[in-house]
Amino acid sequence: MNRLPIPSDRPRAPARPLHRRASLALVVLAVSLQAGCGQRGASGAGAAAVEVGVVTLAEQSIVQHTELSGRLSAIKVAEVRPQIGGIVRKRLFTEGSDVKAGQVLYQIDPATYQAAYDQARGTLAKAQATLASAKTKADRYAELVKINAVSRQDYDDAVAAVREDAADVIADQASLESARVNLGYTRIVAPVSGRIGASSVTEGALVTADQTTALATIQAIDEMYLDVSRASADWLKLRRAFASGRLKTAGSGAAVKLLLEDGAEYEQAGTLQFSDITVDATTGSVTLRMIFPNPDHALLPGMFVRARLDEGTDDHALLVPQLAVTRRSDGGATVFVVDEKSNAKQAAVKADTAYGDQWIVTQGLKAGDRVIVSGLQQVRSGTPVRIAGDDTSAATAASAAH
Repeated sequence: MNRLPIPSDRPRAPARPLHRRASLALVVLAVSLQAGCGQRGASGAGAAAVEVGVVTLAEQSIVQHTELSGRLSAIKVAEVRPQIGGIVRKRLFTEGSDVKAGQVLYQIDPATYQAAYDQARGTLAKAQATLASAKTKADRYAELVKINAVSRQDYDDAVAAVREDAADVIADQASLESARVNLGYTRIVAPVSGRIGASSVTEGALVTADQTTALATIQAIDEMYLDVSRASADWLKLRRAFASGRLKTAGSGAAVKLLLEDGAEYEQAGTLQFSDITVDATTGSVTLRMIFPNPDHALLPGMFVRARLDEGTDDHALLVPQLAVTRRSDGGATVFVVDEKSNAKQAAVKADTAYGDQWIVTQGLKAGDRVIVSGLQQVRSGTPVRIAGDDTSAATAASAAH
């Protein structure tokens, strides 16, 4: 006989609908997401500004210059060479000393040339005596022909003889002068004043008029000149700056400072003498020549130096420290400036000319712009920034650099 199930005495919990549990889970998730977004928003709004140092740009007047290097040369260089052949009897100077123009340097044996001079003088004296006799005869015939004491032909022959003897005298005078000049060439003199170098010959050496080796070299070093090359592109850029009025020309004869090999500045200022009128086809450069006084002979030929040439005055220059400028791979330049919202902003600039440890900026910035010079490692475009202390003016930076 089957038993019927006996109902339990404990009350059974009512079943919770499925849709109510799902709704509760969604509410919890929404609250969590809203809390997370609020935290992130609060974090972004309170981000700390990056501390940076800036310079405020201001227009200023500067003298723009360029440095060009080269080697010094003596203002005059003369090679001492014999103009006749012979044996060197004496050397009459001290090697490495200063000599004067016309000073005797070598004595060549004059015996042969003295004999040639004496012979030419004797020949001239004979020709002069013959001419005098011919003139006397012609004068006598001039009187006799009037009374028909001599023929007209004899008189004409006498006159012709005078003219012939006069021509001989002129030729013999030239021969004597040539002999005198050659005799003078036995005394080899300094063609210019200056410092003479080592002698290539000694006493007893045979020299000739057509030899290739100079006896010695004299260099006038009271003044020195420096030839330097400048790219024609830079030359054109400078001319355009003058034409636009951005630069005021320093003019021909502008002062030039000389920097020696050890970095010291030479005490005497030089001048720009000239610039070449042609561009070298192989190098694309123009030659400039500068002259420097050298009264104490502190400068020597062959010294490697750098010339600092004043090119012109820029009355509206904007200077930016070089450490603030970043170069791109394409050669362009950029800086970071602080905008009106105190955010960093990257600006492309044109900065091709250096001025000490700064760049002369010709495009991309204006007076009053605040250029970031420190703290750049943490700065990106749009980064909030805070200026540390008082900013440094560009004028102060320029005066400190120069």
